[in-house]
Amino acid sequence: MLIDTHCHLDFKDFDHDRDEVISRASNAGVGRIINVASSVEGSRRSVELAGKYEHIYSTIGIHPHDAASVNDGVMSELKALATGKKVVAIGEVGLDYYRNLSSREDQISAFNKFIDLALELDLPMILHVREADRDALDILKARNRSLRGVIHCFSGSSDFMKECLDFGLFVSFTANITFKKADPLRMVARDVCTERLLLETDAPFLAPQALRGQRNEPAYLTHLAGEWSRLLDLSKDDIARITTHNANTLFRLDVEESSRIAYEIRDSLYLNITNRCTNSCYFCIRNQTSFVKGHNLKIDKEPSVDEIMDAVKGSKKYNEIVFCGYGEPTLRLDVIKDVAARVKDSGVKVRVVTNGHGDLINSRKIAKELSGIVDKVSVSLNTNTKELYNKYCKPQFGPDTYGDVISFIKDCVANKIEVEVTCLDLPDVDLKECEAIIKELGGIFRPRSLGVVG
Repeated sequence: MLIDTHCHLDFKDFDHDRDEVISRASNAGVGRIINVASSVEGSRRSVELAGKYEHIYSTIGIHPHDAASVNDGVMSELKALATGKKVVAIGEVGLDYYRNLSSREDQISAFNKFIDLALELDLPMILHVREADRDALDILKARNRSLRGVIHCFSGSSDFMKECLDFGLFVSFTANITFKKADPLRMVARDVCTERLLLETDAPFLAPQALRGQRNEPAYLTHLAGEWSRLLDLSKDDIARITTHNANTLFRLDVEESSRIAYEIRDSLYLNITNRCTNSCYFCIRNQTSFVKGHNLKIDKEPSVDEIMDAVKGSKKYNEIVFCGYGEPTLRLDVIKDVAARVKDSGVKVRVVTNGHGDLINSRKIAKELSGIVDKVSVSLNTNTKELYNKYCKPQFGPDTYGDVISFIKDCVANKIEVEVTCLDLPDVDLKECEAIIKELGGIFRPRSLGVVG
């Protein structure tokens, strides 16, 4: 499913074929549409539209161009409209210093009124910010850390985007990232955190490059998804799934997201066989969410070998099968060995992503048992010293665990298993020293950035 989180189907541009436009969107895989209001009249129309179509949701708000019109009476009417069952956000609201069609004072006043309303009703905000980056973010930061929202049609710098993400906001870019002369914007887009990315058309505006000059519509969201696939080196299915999960999280759209045993990312199939782990890493994604790249990995019970094999049917189409879920896979060593041996018979490569505690968990050296059925292990060493490892990872096996992880890496190399070792850009961690340690061990070094998973 794709979700268009920002369009204006209530505009007169769609008066002559609105039903057909909505039907084309459904046929293109756009399963939810958020119709974004930009005026009092537009808020009324948006609520009416959401009432008519099951998969369309609405917002209420006034564009900063018309901020001068925002008074107590207007806010009272908008608040009444916002109590509607399918109103999912306050927006689009914000600051626009590019055109300044309302004074900056009026814009800031209206912006604060809408922030008050969003906090009162516990709704996210859809933010229009143009050439007003600093003021907009400073106002948000001064108000309340619980504010949720998205900067729509993002046009700022990479540094501003990082500030927005650090504050907890989502971002969305329109199809202007597909334009021929949009290289600077695409450079910024590549720095996005996928866990905070949404898709939008802003229809009827900003049709994708292939349709420049035409009216934009939600069905054309597929062009934007394709561009993100190229920019972020993810499949189109990855982009659809990730952004749908993000939209569902922010706007509470009631999209069902079932837990997964086997889950796809790019051309690999990952196996989620346990939620248990022998580290308590402060930076682990488990502390924040049960989702990785849009997949729900929280399982109620550990799957049997038969359940796993049923989940990996058709595995020949994947580049590799990877034991990597929401926990430490070597806690279920016998399952790894059984499933790996079976899938190897079909000619698929097998990789195990591990914290390197397998020898400690199983009270024996396990590399020899994996040799021949596992092609590669990816070991999370994370740091360049024992002290930092204990500080950040808090292993349950005690303060000497770091040395045991090193021994596991050595043993895998000795048993001719390809070993990739990752370290994180954590405070105090010397990545150059990590690389030297891993090279001496015979492994392949791969640096990782904090917060980037999958």
